[in-house]
Formats: sequence, C-alpha cells, structure tokens
Amino acid sequence: MKLTKKNISNLIFVIILLLFFIPNTRGMMQIFLTRIFSFSPSLVDVEERAQVASYDWKLHGVNTESMNFNIAEGKVVILNYWATWCPPCIAEMPSLQKLYNDYKGKVVFVFLTEDDDPELNKFMSDKSYNYPIYRSLSKEHPKPFVHKPIPGTYLIDKKGNIVIHKIGAADWNTEKVRNTLDELISE
Repeated sequence: MKLTKKNISNLIFVIILLLFFIPNTRGMMQIFLTRIFSFSPSLVDVEERAQVASYDWKLHGVNTESMNFNIAEGKVVILNYWATWCPPCIAEMPSLQKLYNDYKGKVVFVFLTEDDDPELNKFMSDKSYNYPIYRSLSKEHPKPFVHKPIPGTYLIDKKGNIVIHKIGAADWNTEKVRNTLDELISE
C-alpha cells in the first residue's frame, strides 16, 4: 500500500480514535485535544454583566489558610471551580498557574474543589502547582456563582461585576486576559 497524504491522515485519525477507547490514554487524549482547542475566554458585554450578590462566604483552605470571601471585596478576583478528575480542568490548569505566578500579589485567586485531600495533594505535587485551593463551607454559593458544570471560571472586577464567566476549558494565559487583568487592577 502506497502511503499518500490521505492514507497517512486516515491512519493518524484511526490511531487517535483508538487511543480514546483505551482507558489509560483516554484522559490524556482529552487533555491534549482540549488544550489544542482552548482559546482565550470572551468578555461579558458591559450591559450584561452580573454582579456578586454577597461576599459573605466561608472557605476552607486546603493548602492555604481558610478565609471568608469578603476579603476579596473591592479587589480583582479569579474564581475557578475545578476537580482533579476533570480533563478540561486539567487542560486549563497550566495557563491558570502561569497567571497565578504573575498576578498572585495583585489578584485574589480562589480555586474551589470538592476533591478529597489525598487526590488533591498527589495532583498538586505531581504537577508542581502551588495555587491556593479552597472548599466551600456552605452549601449555598453566593449568587450568581454556579459551581457545576466544571470547569467554571469567573473574573470579577473591584466593583463586583463579572467581567468574564467561562464554562469549560480556556487558555487563561493570553495577552487578552493579561491586558484585561492589568486594566482592572489599575482602576
């Protein structure tokens, strides 16, 4: 059989398809493809921006000190709902870690999960991530935050307006997001 471009692309397609059916490689393939097709999140139109109803929200710090979310009032906030078993969450984490590395003193980062400590500790150690992880201590999350589906990420300005609300994976380490953060910080 002669290897033409069509035959090669068909072969690659079949191999990728097969990798999705092998349990040990399925998650890896989902993460890989999600990273390829993740783009910078869009801004919410100014007239459609929801506002944080209440900052009174107790959060248990898993790898950091516990806090009440009210310390974030008047500050720029990135709030991310995620889990260690979620391929789209895992796909976007490197970009969020890079943002955290560069903006941790200027932006309040809240990474919320319901995962158990053994999985979290292993995940964080294996990936060399050091962002702050929290669990909600209350069943109700302040409106308009929605904790499912995951990943779900909010960028909140100093006035409590939700500037970005992205459900699903995104590339957060983009010039667009960084410029938006810089603008919000300087307000």
